[in-house]
Amino acid sequence: MEVGQKVRVYRLRDRVSPVIAKKLGEYGVIQDYKMTDGSGVGYLIKFEDNSATWFFEDEVRVVSD
Repeated sequence: MEVGQKVRVYRLRDRVSPVIAKKLGEYGVIQDYKMTDGSGVGYLIKFEDNSATWFFEDEVRVVSD
């Protein structure tokens, strides 16, 4: 996955706040990368409502237009 690609949040690995849980199924754009616990990569996703949060790589999938 690359910065600028459109993705959909399709699962949540951990318990999250209700605000983040509402992002399940929503589409956003990758804004940046984030190193996670030393063993993986996460992605900062910006949504249409201008909110942004990060997700693990296995929580999002690229959307083909």
